[in-house]
Order: sequence, then structure tokens, then C-alpha cells
Amino acid sequence: MYHWQERLGLRREIPQDIQVMIGSQWWCLRRRTIEWVLDFSKRRKDVMRFFRTTWIPDETFFQTIVRHVVPENEIQTRTLTFLMFTDYGMPVTFYDDHYDLLLAQDFLFARKISPEARDLKRRLGLLYAAENVPFQISNEGRSLFKFLTGQGRNGRRFATRFWETESTLGRNRELMIIICKKWHVAKRLLERIRIMTNTPTIEYLFNEEHTRLPDLGGIQKTLGKRTRHRRALMRMLFDYYDTDRLIVCMDPGELDLLQDFAEDRSVTRMLEIQCDFSDDYLIGHAMRVGLAGEQTSVETLERLLPTIRNDMTHESDRIRDAGFESLERMRQSSDLDENATALSRFLNLPDEKAREIASVDYLFAD
Repeated sequence: MYHWQERLGLRREIPQDIQVMIGSQWWCLRRRTIEWVLDFSKRRKDVMRFFRTTWIPDETFFQTIVRHVVPENEIQTRTLTFLMFTDYGMPVTFYDDHYDLLLAQDFLFARKISPEARDLKRRLGLLYAAENVPFQISNEGRSLFKFLTGQGRNGRRFATRFWETESTLGRNRELMIIICKKWHVAKRLLERIRIMTNTPTIEYLFNEEHTRLPDLGGIQKTLGKRTRHRRALMRMLFDYYDTDRLIVCMDPGELDLLQDFAEDRSVTRMLEIQCDFSDDYLIGHAMRVGLAGEQTSVETLERLLPTIRNDMTHESDRIRDAGFESLERMRQSSDLDENATALSRFLNLPDEKAREIASVDYLFAD
């Protein structure tokens, strides 16, 4: 039919007062809204004629008409159907072991459930017929799915990005990177170093949007801009502080950034701070990054914690396997002498000065 329309040159005009909208085919309407839509359909035969031969009307008809008969402040655009898509653009299918996950999401319906998930359908049917059932809504489904399915899919780019070609921080400059998963620990050490050495320091500039940065013409405004133009940003920071030594903090998950700076012609030194992770800390971390919520069940957390712990261990292993030339390590489990020695090599300071910096009782406190 489409090709025949093209061949015959058939055209039709959209009714002038109609703005066609498109949206999800999954929606819920109030009785009053349905009555208004029916009344509109009876009055506007021209609109009905238009939609009679419209492609995908289930995603355009009600979405368009509702916008014309219902005030905008009475319309909620969020769907009541919980659905997720894989990174291949395919809808996620739910199985028998997704029952607890589905109940923790703030939705009334779910899509898509496997034909083989008979027990899941049975349990959901019993739930539908039950009364006065309390729900603990944690709403972490999408972020949790993205985290778990992303394990082991880390890619690697094969060449420098075009904006980084022939870009360098400068041969005589020294970039010093503190790597730590517990950001508060790295920030404490960074502040201590700044006070004791008067070296310019910057916190997690590639991880925290609100990191305090000078005005560099807009390149510093968003994390996306900072990451895309990382070397240009760092050069501008060296120039702003008029220094050849700069200390920054980075998350161990930013291996591509670490490798990029390590390959620069400048001198790059790294200090990894390895911390101990209690179950309470991992639970708090899961909540901060959206993998869990206040109402996430204990059973779900118990299944999730080993994965998060292994993920943090994997990040540290990747840094070790990268073979960086100038990489030192401080460990929460090490004594003061070992940590002071690592800090001394990292900062190129006398042992006594490094020991004074590292001798902070609350450095690793949560």
C-alpha cells in the first residue's frame, strides 16, 4: 500500500488543529478520559478518517487524542509497565527466578514473561487474587540489570580519538593520580598532601560532576566534556595553576583514562589505595549507585554482595595487569612503614615527610 501511494502520488493532509503524538502502546486511561476520547471520536469524523489508514495507530491514536482532550498537568507520561531492553535493543525476558525482582519495582505490569515461566505466572496470579499484600519498592531493576549484564563486556579502543591526536600534557610535566574506590579515603589523603606539600590537587574530576574546578571556558562543566577532552582539560589545569606537578583522584573503574594518561609523553605516577570492604559498606555503595534501594530485601542483597565485591577486586586486578611503570600501592592492611614507603616513592619525598603525611589515624575510617 505504501508503494502504491508513492506510485500514484497520493497525499493526505493532517487535520490542521491536530498535532500527532507518538508513544508507548502500553497505557492506562481514566474512565473520564475514555468518555472524552469517545465523544471526540464522534464529533471529529475527519480525525477518525485520518487515523483509519495510519501506520502503527496503537502508538499514535490515543497518544494524540488524549493530548487534545485532557489538560497537560493531568497526564503522566511514565508507563505502568516494567520493561527493559538489552544492549542489543531486544526486550528482556523474565523467568521464574525474577519474581522478587519484579515485586520490588514500582510498576503494575511486566513485559515480557517467558512462556516457560509457569511458576512465575502462577505466583503472579496468586498475588493478583490476594488482598492487603505489602510491597517493598526498591526500584533498582534497570540499574541492577545494566550492572550485572555489563560484567565481562569491557571493550578496548584501538587508536586515540581524533581530538587527542598529537595531544600531550608536556614532557616536563608530572601528573600524579591517586586511585581509590573509597572516594572519602582518597580525598582525605589528597587534602593532607595539599597542606603538607602545597601541591595543586583536584578531587574526582572525571567521576563527580560537582568537583570544584576553575572556569576553563566551559570544558569543565560536564563529566562528558571532561572525559572527551581529558588531555586538553588537564593541560589547561596545569596552565591555570602554573605548575609542573598536579595531583588528581580517579576511580579504579576508569582504566581507559589511566591507560591514556600513562601513554602520554609527560611523567605519570600512580598510587592505588586498596581498602577493606565490609558488607555494610558494600550495601551502602549499592544504594549510592542505584543497584539497591532502602526496601531491597536481605536475600537480594546477600546474592548481590559477592558480585559487587568481585567487581571491585576485578578492577584492582585490571590495574595491576595493565603493567603501569610507576604504580605504588597503599593498603589498609599494611602498617605505617609500608604505606609511608609507597607514598614516599609516589610523591618523591623523603621518608620522614611521607610518614608524617600517612600517619593519619582516621585515614581509612568509613
